[in-house]
Amino acid sequence: MTILTLTDQPVAAHKADALVLATQPDGDGATLAPGHGLPRAAATHLKGALAAFGATGRVDDVHTVAMVPGVAARKVVLTGIAPKSGDGKPTADTLRLGTGAALRAAGTADTVIVDVPAGTEALLAAAAEGAYLGTYAFTAHKTTGTSAKGGRKTKSATGNVGAIRIQVADAKDRAAKATLKRAETLSAATAYARDLVNTPANVLYPQTFADSVAARVAERKLPVEITVHDEKKLASLGCGGIVGVGQGSARPPRIVELHYTPKRPAGRIAFVGKGITFDTGGVCIKPAASMLTMKCDMAGAAAVAAAVMAAAEIGLPVAVSGYLCLAENMPGGNAQRPGDVVTMRSGTTVEIIDTDAEGRMVLADGISLAVESGADAVVDVATLTGACMVALGTRVAGVMANDEPLSRRVLASAARAGEPMWPLPLPEELRAKLDSSVADLQHKGDMYGGALTAGLFLREFAKDAEGTAIPWAHIDIAGPAFQTEAPFGHVGKGGTGYAVATLLDLAASWGAK
Repeated sequence: MTILTLTDQPVAAHKADALVLATQPDGDGATLAPGHGLPRAAATHLKGALAAFGATGRVDDVHTVAMVPGVAARKVVLTGIAPKSGDGKPTADTLRLGTGAALRAAGTADTVIVDVPAGTEALLAAAAEGAYLGTYAFTAHKTTGTSAKGGRKTKSATGNVGAIRIQVADAKDRAAKATLKRAETLSAATAYARDLVNTPANVLYPQTFADSVAARVAERKLPVEITVHDEKKLASLGCGGIVGVGQGSARPPRIVELHYTPKRPAGRIAFVGKGITFDTGGVCIKPAASMLTMKCDMAGAAAVAAAVMAAAEIGLPVAVSGYLCLAENMPGGNAQRPGDVVTMRSGTTVEIIDTDAEGRMVLADGISLAVESGADAVVDVATLTGACMVALGTRVAGVMANDEPLSRRVLASAARAGEPMWPLPLPEELRAKLDSSVADLQHKGDMYGGALTAGLFLREFAKDAEGTAIPWAHIDIAGPAFQTEAPFGHVGKGGTGYAVATLLDLAASWGAK
């Protein structure tokens, strides 16, 4: 397990496997960021190396130099911290990305020293988060040779680096310590979400997902109340959406409720996560190539679980609830069919149009339960639509809401968290696409505006028993939840843990509304 600590010892004197130093643009090249505190000989040597490498000083420009004169660390990792375009001024986002890229480049190590410009709480937090998540490696199913009994040893899921020490002016500063502790809690939660997403579907399915969450709450001794609704309870609750999606699988669905409630909470917010542990598309089956990454279709539930637990671990003064809507979408003999009609928790009847549009069905039941809890607002997170990826690409999430102030708060939290999100509309003229001739609603429109009609469908369930709208926002993370292309910054291939940071920031700020 990676451990974050502060240090104020002379940077060149640290005996470590690697020393990370920041670089910034300098004319046509790059130079060391100010405040590095290196001896002159070491600084001169590294500036010469930057020129030889053709370094730019921008994010994801990383170079490694071994045996630097006057530096005790075995190697120095030089990482750009400036934006890839513009005036080159570093930000919290670029510092997070830059330290993450450096730790990925550092490889396996016992100790890494990180010396980057982190003079404010926001910058220190960004550097710590990037460093921690840059070490992430999912190795739970890697083997390390033969055990004493002749079988293969299996590694645990852990980071590549044992300890990360962040260089600061005063390692005893209370504010800096508190900032580091919070950054470590958030980073560990994000890593846990990544673990869940990366776990194969034959290992992680609705019941084992619930078991994992319960085990983590117990292990970390968190003040979180857990309730698991099995398929019989879901049927008795009238949750026809999730029951219908899960009925084609031998592994029945679950809704897991997580409730963190401090004394005299300053507010109440509820998160709902889509947790399709594997999505074949059901009887509307996907092409084979499209199924390869479908273990990631539970990334929304992973983010919600991790965020609620992090809120409890930090001790936020706000009540935070999570609803994990867990199901496997399989084409078994009892699978639902296009044309079927199901009755949702809210009492609304829904005609099934496409069994591969299952996420909105499980979320709708979860949203109804969250509304019934009396939360001030409900935010759902889901790998919901390919249409959102077509619109925004693979690194930006879409945000839709029935409440403009809530939308602004989600976007502000995303900006602080370094998770790019963009507002999308809910055009009223598209609502008619969800009209059904045999039920109250059909769950999908036509090929146009697919992300928006999905949002319009979910909006129908963000209402109380009298039909009054409850503040609700939907975050479509279909693109950024799973990285299939080359790693960047603190994000490697596979599960990213996207939205954990945004949800935690939103919960933390909720009491200040």
